[in-house]
Amino acid sequence: MNVREFFFALPPELIAQEPPASRGAARLLQLDRRTGHRHHTTVDHIADVLEPGDVVVVNDTRVFPARLLGHRVPSGGAVECLLMSRESEPAAVESGSSRSASEEVWQALMHPGQKLAVGARVEFRGGGAVLYGEVIKRHFHGRRSIRLWTEDGRAIDDVVDAIGHVPLPPYIKRDDSADDRERYQTVFARARGSIAAPTAGLHFTPQLLAALTARGVQRAEITLHVGYGTFQPVRVDLVEDHRLEAERYEVSAGAAAVIERARQAGRRVVAVGTTTTRTLEAVALANGGRVAAGAGATDLFIHPGFEFCVVSGLLTNFHLPASSLLMLVAAFGGKEGVMDAYADAVARRYRFYSYGDAMLIT
Repeated sequence: MNVREFFFALPPELIAQEPPASRGAARLLQLDRRTGHRHHTTVDHIADVLEPGDVVVVNDTRVFPARLLGHRVPSGGAVECLLMSRESEPAAVESGSSRSASEEVWQALMHPGQKLAVGARVEFRGGGAVLYGEVIKRHFHGRRSIRLWTEDGRAIDDVVDAIGHVPLPPYIKRDDSADDRERYQTVFARARGSIAAPTAGLHFTPQLLAALTARGVQRAEITLHVGYGTFQPVRVDLVEDHRLEAERYEVSAGAAAVIERARQAGRRVVAVGTTTTRTLEAVALANGGRVAAGAGATDLFIHPGFEFCVVSGLLTNFHLPASSLLMLVAAFGGKEGVMDAYADAVARRYRFYSYGDAMLIT
């Protein structure tokens, strides 16, 4: 299948630059994947759409402020660093002061990549904290392995939280704000580790979750830490040639039991987001079709032709043209039906991407 089949025209003004006025206020396009019928409502009415006995599965990962802005040492040139994944566990090391230092190695996207050779030194400062870095290895597409350390004994995670910026996607053409620290995070975020939000979950409020419970809809929480694999560009011509980088997941025994009981009973399992979908289907593939507790990493790439074993409903935002996320949605909802729904959403001026509107496919 050619990647060109997943292109569509999107006016730039439909790319949401700010979150909706309030969580739950986003528009919702419902798509029946069997009939192709579409209905239009808002996310805060989703409790009226789902049925008693449904299980809604959310991703409880927590975004950390992975975007660091600093300067080169000693030149002072500006440097941007997006932390992607930790390559080494935190370690205490000897320092030149009376206090021990803290050190880790991370893989990161760095800019300006062409000027950051092995041995380049950088500093990131803010809020009375300082984080030091040294490039120790070059990779492709601007990626680097960078050694990070503090000299005052503070944990690197704590310093990153103090000086880092919310890693808003590049199609949001503004600097992050204080409000983004709250709005680019789901209300059920627990497990720190993502560099991008599981955006379908951003629509939920405590009131909406309570309404779902009152409706008789169960909720289960799993974790997939969103990394580069979720949003890496598709750089091939044939869909089947694309590969995703692995991302870490964890499914607790309690969540697995709730989901598996629903699956065995023929009740709907509604995944909130593509990350949740990939996790559930990857776990089932590894366990003979069952959802079992466990932790690991998955590079599962879902595209048309994939046979779903667990997920029978999908709540998701509207995705980039020719992206792996759109291909997953097309695999679940049917390529023609999904692409027709996207054309309808554009015509009706739906808002796209992370802070945009939502789509429910059942």
